[in-house]
Amino acid sequence: MSAHYDVVLLGEPLVEVATTEPFGHGVAATLGVSGDVVNAAAAAAAAGARVAIVARVATGELGDAVVARIRALGVDDALVRRVRGQQGVYLLHSDPSGQRQFSYARAGSVGAGLSPGDLDADTLATAGAVLASGITAALSTSARDAVLAAAKLGRRFVYDPNFRPRLTTSAAAAAVLTDLAPLAALLTPSAPAETAALLGTGDPAAAVTRLRELGAGAVAVTCGERGVHVSPGRGAPDQWVPAVPAPALVDQTGAGDVFVGTVAARLALGDDLQDAVRLGTAAASLAVGGQGGTGLIADLQQVRAHAGAA
Repeated sequence: MSAHYDVVLLGEPLVEVATTEPFGHGVAATLGVSGDVVNAAAAAAAAGARVAIVARVATGELGDAVVARIRALGVDDALVRRVRGQQGVYLLHSDPSGQRQFSYARAGSVGAGLSPGDLDADTLATAGAVLASGITAALSTSARDAVLAAAKLGRRFVYDPNFRPRLTTSAAAAAVLTDLAPLAALLTPSAPAETAALLGTGDPAAAVTRLRELGAGAVAVTCGERGVHVSPGRGAPDQWVPAVPAPALVDQTGAGDVFVGTVAARLALGDDLQDAVRLGTAAASLAVGGQGGTGLIADLQQVRAHAGAA
C-alpha cells in the first residue's frame, strides 16, 4: 500500500559547494546539500507537511551525504532511487547584495535520468500536493516526461517555472509551461524577467491573463521585494500580498524554492491561497538570512511570528 504524503516533489538533489569569495584556487568552501527540490521540500516539511522527494541519487559517499541531509530536513527518502553514476554538484558564490556565481556539474548526472518509471501513481494521486519546477523539466527529455506524468496524476499540481537559461531556452521552457498550465492547480512564475521570457510580458496582471488563456488555475506571480500578485481564479478577485522585510540578507539562493514549498504545504494542509502565500513570503524572507539553499529553514512557529510582526 502506498504511503500518504501531504506534498510530493520531483527533482534533482545536488551537492552544494558554497564559497564566500569569487571562484579561484585556494578559496575556502562549505559542502552542503541543496537543489531546488531539496530547498522546497525542506520548507514544506518545516511548514508542517509530511513530505517525500521523488529523485535519483548516486550510490557512494556523496549520495549517502545527500540522503542523510534529506532525512535530517524531515523529508522522507522512501521514493529516492539510488543509482550508480555521477552525483550532480554545483558551486555557488554569493554576497549579501544578491550577486551570485553558479557553476554546475550535472550533465549526465543520475538525477537527470528521472523518468515516468520512477513515479508511483497511487502515491501521487493521494498526495495533498505534487510540486515540480521548470528546472526538473529541463534536465532531460525523460525528466520532462516525468513532470508531465506527475501533473496528470496529482490532484493538486503546483508548478514553479523556475526558468534557467543555462539549462534550456525560453522557447522550450515556454512550451513546457503551455503543456502544464491546464494541469496545474497553481503556477508560481516570477516577474518581470521570467514572465517576460516565457509569456512576453513583465507585467504580473498581463502574465496572469496569458496563463488563464493557457488554462491555468490559480496563479501567484512573485515580484521580489515588492510582493506577490495572487490570482485565485474561479471568479475571485486578484489580490496583492506585500513582501515581508528580511531581518538579515546573507544569501538569496533558494528563497523562491522556500516560498513555493511553503505555499504547497499550507495548501495541502487546508489553508486558503492568500494565507498560504503570506506564510510563503515570510518563510522566504527568513531564508535569505542563511548561507546556501537550506542554510536557514525556519519552522512554522517562527514563520507565523515573522508574518504576524510584519
